[in-house]
Amino acid sequence: MTLVTELGPVIDRFPVLITQHMPPTFTTILAEHLARSSRRPAREAIDGEIVKTGQIYLAPGGLHMRVARHRADAVIALDNGPPINFCKPAVDPLFSSAIDVWKGGVLALVLTGMGSDGMRGGREIVAAGGSVIAQDEASSVVWGMPGAAANAGICAAILPLNQIAPKLVRMFSGDRS
Repeated sequence: MTLVTELGPVIDRFPVLITQHMPPTFTTILAEHLARSSRRPAREAIDGEIVKTGQIYLAPGGLHMRVARHRADAVIALDNGPPINFCKPAVDPLFSSAIDVWKGGVLALVLTGMGSDGMRGGREIVAAGGSVIAQDEASSVVWGMPGAAANAGICAAILPLNQIAPKLVRMFSGDRS
């Protein structure tokens, strides 16, 4: 909630896609909270819908969310495949598919969470010319996911949660510092 509340200027210009390791009912409630916090449209993604700027898409609990190219548009692709990294939804499928759609124009965040989900997809994003930012250990409840990304050496920055949104707003305003 803290992060999306401060990301208004970024959300207005780019779509935000979120994968949270949660079961179905909880992702519906989380989407409602994200909409209230950000004052931007936020909801569980729908298979086949066009990805638009100014929107927050949340992977529905129990389904992996990917993006795909359909003509000139990026669209949501949901699937009920097996767990990946012991998770469903997992973020690695989203990260990997984002490269196919946006090439090197992908910025991925890996925030607090158990396991190593996000590390493999993050490595692919960096190899394609995109960037990964991870939450630091001190501000993480569980440093598994961001720690795996950090230890893999793929992060452009490792920041406390309260510094991530200001960094993104600066980056998306053209400041590369």
